[in-house]
Amino acid sequence: MEVIRWCGEEARAGPWRGRRDVAYLSPRSDGPTPSSGFVECCLAQLAANGFSHVVTSALTPPDQAAFLDAGFRVEERLRVLVHNLRRLQPIPELGGVVLRRAKEKDWAGVLAVDHLAFDLFWQLDEAGLEEAVSATPHTRFRVASTKSLAVAGYSVVGRAASRGFVQRLAVHPASQGLGIGRALVLDGLHWLRRWRVGAVYVNTQAGNERAFGLYKACGFRADPSALSVLSAGLAR
Repeated sequence: MEVIRWCGEEARAGPWRGRRDVAYLSPRSDGPTPSSGFVECCLAQLAANGFSHVVTSALTPPDQAAFLDAGFRVEERLRVLVHNLRRLQPIPELGGVVLRRAKEKDWAGVLAVDHLAFDLFWQLDEAGLEEAVSATPHTRFRVASTKSLAVAGYSVVGRAASRGFVQRLAVHPASQGLGIGRALVLDGLHWLRRWRVGAVYVNTQAGNERAFGLYKACGFRADPSALSVLSAGLAR
């Protein structure tokens, strides 16, 4: 990933899902609202780097404005949920399941689970996983192991100042229904509360009722804000 800078604004950019023709662009989450000049600068740099298409990270409506004015369209709409951490359920103890810190040797297993759990558009490659892990200043990257699977599920939870984020969560289809997803989410929430985080955010695809139900069961509530992933072609 490279960092594109323009007049105090920043965005991380690089290949999307390992593709050489499609770029991924993620404005800095704690930076100013992207301006038209900054978006134009990013598009020019990505085109110069040989990309013909670009996909953004999930953006709030204010952050979308300059992109939409530049000709971007909505690729995916997301629902946002928030947890205030005032009341937390205990982390369930699951027989035969161990939650532990993810190690470098786990990455192949993590990506395999990710590909089984998500549609093609949302699947991560190694660069995408690195982006998820490094998206916030502080990250808790955990895996769930069982007797039959070294990686039966994984979570990436991050914190930036007083805000927390569930960046990624996936459970192997063969291990769904065991409570692994709930345990990973609650593990992350307890970690965030120890660091005095005030609010935790997570987003799901608009039609992903299973994930929506899981987060609500863990104490999240629907937030009125909305996020969208945008995309556009690049002039060359």
